[in-house]
Amino acid sequence: MNLILLGAPGAGKGTLAAILIEKMGVPSISTGNILREAIKNGTELGKQAKAFMDEGKLVPDGLVIGLLEERIAQPDCAKGYILDGFPRTIPQAEALDKIAKIDCALSLEVPDDVITQRMSGRRVCLKCGATYHIENFPPKAEGVCDACGDALVIRADDKPEVVQSRLATYHETTEPLIGYYGEQGKLKSIDGTKGIDNTIAFAAEALGIEV
Repeated sequence: MNLILLGAPGAGKGTLAAILIEKMGVPSISTGNILREAIKNGTELGKQAKAFMDEGKLVPDGLVIGLLEERIAQPDCAKGYILDGFPRTIPQAEALDKIAKIDCALSLEVPDDVITQRMSGRRVCLKCGATYHIENFPPKAEGVCDACGDALVIRADDKPEVVQSRLATYHETTEPLIGYYGEQGKLKSIDGTKGIDNTIAFAAEALGIEV
């Protein structure tokens, strides 16, 4: 199954993706992780992307689409994959339809005030891209990544003023994807405010899988 996760920044897409990849046996592909790796390595693309991400703006399509197409062509995606953070605009969705067959778009519905509260507690690992939350999905050891042992940090784009900018951008450019995939009959919406266990149960029911 080729699955897209939709929802505002901080809705819980990354956390849900981490659980679904284990249950479904397919990789999660986050354009955010791909871009952050480029930033970490100091590539030219990474430098350009960082300027946009630090201001809460969308990274231009030209910096994203080529990397994504290369990633989904890799052998571990042969049985399917989960896209987290792409597409974010109608033109990106149209471009994606030309290079891949999307089976389902799963939309996590979470109000803006809940998003803002969540993002203030988010912590990320810059080394491997793992995402945690100090209340809802904490690491085993405070401030330390479970996966690789590196230090966890607060991303620049999780700061309150940037969060508001990101939410405004989401409502203007990304939220229309709900209608786009709804018209294709591929949209399934679930409540993302009831805690991670309920969110997983809702997602499993929507996707027809066991957890």
